[in-house]
Amino acid sequence: MAVNLKDQFFLDPDITFLNHGSFGACAKPVYEDLLNWQMQMEREPVKFFEDTIFDALKKSRQVLGNYINCPADDLVYFPNPTTAINAAARSLKLEPGDEVLSTNHIYGALDRTWKYICEKNKAEFVKADIPFPIQSKDEFLNCFFKAVTSKTRVIFLSHITSMTAMIFPVEEVVEFSRENNILSIIDGAHAPGHIPLDILTLSPDIYTGACHKWMCTPKGTSFLYVKKELQENIHPLVVSWGWESENPGVSKFLDWHEWQGTRDMSGFLTIPAAVKFMDDNDWLNVGGKCSEMVIHTRNKLLNYLNISHPCPDDWLGQMASIPLPFIDAVEIKNALLNKYHIQVPIFTWEGKVYLRYSIQAYNSESDLEKLLSAIKELLG
Repeated sequence: MAVNLKDQFFLDPDITFLNHGSFGACAKPVYEDLLNWQMQMEREPVKFFEDTIFDALKKSRQVLGNYINCPADDLVYFPNPTTAINAAARSLKLEPGDEVLSTNHIYGALDRTWKYICEKNKAEFVKADIPFPIQSKDEFLNCFFKAVTSKTRVIFLSHITSMTAMIFPVEEVVEFSRENNILSIIDGAHAPGHIPLDILTLSPDIYTGACHKWMCTPKGTSFLYVKKELQENIHPLVVSWGWESENPGVSKFLDWHEWQGTRDMSGFLTIPAAVKFMDDNDWLNVGGKCSEMVIHTRNKLLNYLNISHPCPDDWLGQMASIPLPFIDAVEIKNALLNKYHIQVPIFTWEGKVYLRYSIQAYNSESDLEKLLSAIKELLG
């Protein structure tokens, strides 16, 4: 990579960190901005919560809206996508027999969320079986749309899958949902700052994304987008002063979700600093270099293991998942960390052990060579 930004992060220099995808890593200038906001809050808490916070949230949402191309007032902040999806899912009026359609690649926490919601409403939670390896977009769409029935009321799809690290063709799925009067909810936890994201062009009904992953903001910084005509249907998880507000803002959507009691919202206010950090460091180019490293490393691993490509190269961003011929995922993960000082997820999914490595601006080719060497030693 032409420019390595390792000095812009706080990561332990003794650890080869190949797991940005799980929790992200906050960039130093963004973290400094967080501390500035927290200092303002502690210096004059009453002024901060009664005057400062709402204007600051508005400015932050405006910057985020410009970044992902959607109106600022159609966005509210949440600590994570799981909480955001819970607010949306619990607000749905599902009837007995209705179906919510997702895939077997769904993130585990949200798999549990939808099971809970559907059981509570006597609805059906259906997961289309998407193969891995998969060869093409057409193969995905055929598998997915075969699971649609006359009872499908909601489609919930990962934009980028957590376990298998694939960029799904959400554009075609959202268009299908719109044409068939099915509510589309997209889990974009891994999308913002990772791949180009244009909400208005995509036009989902509901979309959630994490900023603390690939945008490098502090942990607990995510957003929920809801189309304007649906916003009054999405009720808050916590009913507080924003409900039947004495000082109504521009929408109930913002009133309900922005103020839910005393909490530290400083992380939400760092979005302008994060966008500036990305602009200053030519983030699109950085991401492209990272993706090149991901593909290059994947090809080396696949050749060494003598296995076929799990998905097309253009389905990948800055992460990739590869099956490994091991039995005990925990043992291998611990060996990589304790013996080789490599932090990388090894997990079991659908009966196979997988390695998922993710590359960010602070990584280098030598980090990936270290991973390759360690895997070869462990297999040898």
